[in-house]
Amino acid sequence: MIERPSGGLSFVLADGQRSGLSAKLISNMVARKAIQLLSEGVRDGAAARAAHDYLYAQRGGKVSATLNILSIDLVSKTFVISRNNAAPVLVYTQADGHILLDEPSKSVGVNRNTKPVITELPLLVGTIIVIFTDGLRHAGEWSGHNGYDPAVSFREMVAAGVTSPRAIADSLMAGALAKDNGRPKDDISVLVTAVLPATQDTKIRRMDVHLPL
Repeated sequence: MIERPSGGLSFVLADGQRSGLSAKLISNMVARKAIQLLSEGVRDGAAARAAHDYLYAQRGGKVSATLNILSIDLVSKTFVISRNNAAPVLVYTQADGHILLDEPSKSVGVNRNTKPVITELPLLVGTIIVIFTDGLRHAGEWSGHNGYDPAVSFREMVAAGVTSPRAIADSLMAGALAKDNGRPKDDISVLVTAVLPATQDTKIRRMDVHLPL
């Protein structure tokens, strides 16, 4: 996460090829490059392309990573969603209901002319955006189960009135882990952003990090 120079926040989610330490190194490489450029005011699409170019140059086009950038742009008053990820992005708005952003998209690092797929949505109360790595939707496949469908789970939560980003993320993660009997075969990350109605403590900024040791 990085604060944008002109106001707002950008979240970068990268998932390196394979899993474990090697994937973590690739993920960090891509995420750091994107965060650096976003912090300097580079636009999201250009930051995604530069992260691709950097990984391509460093690893000779032999290693890939998925990359999502979600920005809250206070200048344009929009969400900017940048995808280099075959996994879709789940969106819910009060006006349009559920939207699946699943236009074909290529990972960064391998194909020289790779570009992100960019979607812009207005910053409106009630909007919820769910971004995840492919480990979430493929959970259970290595354990002999059908793959996990996060879109169905997300729809059920919204129908039940669940709007808390933490509750949504925790529920999606729990559903995926259950498919893999608590032992996931691939790295899983979930990013949930929501625009919620104002409350008395809206002016207080908070950040909560949980890192198991």
